[in-house]
Amino acid sequence: MGASLIQSLPMHPTLQSIRSLATTHAVRNATRSHKIVVVGGGSSGIALSHQFLRKGNFAQDDIAIIDPATWHHYQPGWTLVGGGLKKKEELRRPMESLMHRKFKFYNTTVSEFAPTQNYVTLADGDRISYEQLVVVPGIKVDTDSVKGLSEALADPDAAVSSIYQYEYCDKTFRTIKKFNRGSALFTQPAGIVKCAGAPQKIMWLALDHWKRAGLYHASGKSAINVSFATGLPAMFGVPKYAAKLDELRVERGVEGLFEHDLVAIEGNTAIFARPEQAELKKHFDFLHVAPKNRPHAFVKNSPLANEAGFVDVDDATTRHKFYPNVWSIGDASSLPTSKTVAAITSQAPVLVSNLMQALQGKAPVSTYDGYTSCPLLVGNKEVLLAEFKYGGQPKETFGRLLGIDQAVPRRAFYHLKKDFFPWVYGNFHVNGTWAGPKGFTW
Repeated sequence: MGASLIQSLPMHPTLQSIRSLATTHAVRNATRSHKIVVVGGGSSGIALSHQFLRKGNFAQDDIAIIDPATWHHYQPGWTLVGGGLKKKEELRRPMESLMHRKFKFYNTTVSEFAPTQNYVTLADGDRISYEQLVVVPGIKVDTDSVKGLSEALADPDAAVSSIYQYEYCDKTFRTIKKFNRGSALFTQPAGIVKCAGAPQKIMWLALDHWKRAGLYHASGKSAINVSFATGLPAMFGVPKYAAKLDELRVERGVEGLFEHDLVAIEGNTAIFARPEQAELKKHFDFLHVAPKNRPHAFVKNSPLANEAGFVDVDDATTRHKFYPNVWSIGDASSLPTSKTVAAITSQAPVLVSNLMQALQGKAPVSTYDGYTSCPLLVGNKEVLLAEFKYGGQPKETFGRLLGIDQAVPRRAFYHLKKDFFPWVYGNFHVNGTWAGPKGFTW
């Protein structure tokens, strides 16, 4: 698909001139120059940058990374923190500690992209020029998308929490432990959200805690009643796994509120928008919120973005549709798949291979099939390991190797999520030596 399809498409003369400018125009007033500039040092940026070093003969400062963060976080672990299974401090490392000595690290923000002139502008006005640009800054958790949420999260006495921010993910478990009676409400937004399974993972973990405490029973009298309100029409976006998750929901007595998109919190009342219906108000005594996620403004308002604000790349090659020396994967990209670290592990080798081809003046050769994974914690120390590709088609690693059905929750998958994945991320993914289902790469 990828390169042959792109090369066969007719090119508008204006677009052709833009592409020519993107690769040949000399940069004026740029203070520093690099072969590859990577915007973002998160899960995508740090893995990609190390993979470039392994694949090419790069000199000192040939590769630059731009990121304002002080800490690098293993964000999938925040669900485990919310469930009382990890401490958040063990899931972060100083950003500086992950930078290879050959990298040039700009610990600041990007204010502007100039893709026709091959440079980016930093917050202080400096221009950084490049031969190839990789845009992987992730996306922003938008607490303002729910009126009253920011104030409720900041209030230590409010029974409102979220695993989607480092500052508050441990508040989730403190709130779960304190809660002993009433209505517990877990929400998932319509639209883009990091790891679409996380909003219900924390629900199943909370349910486990309350069951062990004797506070929750699936049938009969229960001190706690649980509801799951999602902006989606189903429990999950892939039909095979959605069916199993809905079966578990019914078995465990969880109320399902579908196409309910949380828009506001007023005291102990949650307000939901619904398609073509009036707003619905629902009382809660405990509330966990997964806020909407938004593209960063400096990406959304740039020439690189599509109408939705994501870096507009080809679904197969990860190359920008208009600027051939610009690339993107991960949360900031337009790739139509779930935004997870598992997806990044499959996307990164494709981008690296194709960008290395581009440095030699060659067309892309590698393609991405949309693979991603979501290890869904469902309680009882079990995980439903959802793996799928474009079109919501299952692509199960252990199903292929061992002939098992991954829609069946298993204890072995629980240990993958809780123990193996954090370990392999911290020791291998950040060094560019982990390729997900394909295993270790050197």
